Amino acid sequence: MIFARAEANGEAKYFQVVDGKYFMVKGDIYGKYEVSENETKIDKLLCPVEPTKILALGVNYLSHMEEMKHDKPVCPIMFMKPLTAMLEPDGKIIYPNAASVLHYEAELAVVIGKKCHKVKRKDAMEYIFGYTCANDISERNFQKQDGQWTRAKGYDTFCPIGSYLVTDIDAGNVQVEAVLNGNVVQSGNTRDLINDIPAIIEWVSEVMTLNQGDVILTGTPRGVGEIHPGDTIEIKIEKIGSIKNTVIAE
Repeated sequence: MIFARAEANGEAKYFQVVDGKYFMVKGDIYGKYEVSENETKIDKLLCPVEPTKILALGVNYLSHMEEMKHDKPVCPIMFMKPLTAMLEPDGKIIYPNAASVLHYEAELAVVIGKKCHKVKRKDAMEYIFGYTCANDISERNFQKQDGQWTRAKGYDTFCPIGSYLVTDIDAGNVQVEAVLNGNVVQSGNTRDLINDIPAIIEWVSEVMTLNQGDVILTGTPRGVGEIHPGDTIEIKIEKIGSIKNTVIAE
């Protein structure tokens, strides 16, 4: 099933998407709901999720580990991005005045379907509602200077998420790509994750309670690179869709 969150007649609503058409959802997409039989014309797409937190895994593809000349992590590297970093489809990625090396990172994002804590790997898939596309924008000089990644990955607009929230797929073997100004610059497959999706859920939920709608970015494959004002960067994931954003100067 494909869900979207969009603005229509000045209000933010959830929709089921069928053949490119939007049908309003009445109720809770994570629980009980009804879908209108009548198509709605939307004004613009919003981020398809309303999380309480955004978590992410760093250095979680061997290919990316090698290109960044990073040692293999002894355990998953977890960090957080603020909710204020979220950016909707077609929103503008702001290149900060203080930045000098801004990178795109194409990532599969997992969306939690129900509150959970200390989930075992064997049960992890029960707590996943669906998946979407994400772009973990990162300022590399800040990342090196600080020794931790909050500033480098936490600016406003540094986490485009969308365009759709897709359920009922096997995300353990999907192609993940970044397309910069029409050219494929990054391509990998989730089967190459160092820590797969169930392992990620187990690791993260051991540390903190995950709430319904929370988002976990699962890492990026080889091929990260720079973006500059005027560039258009699109993240595409097989079976899920894409999110496209343009970069502008602050």
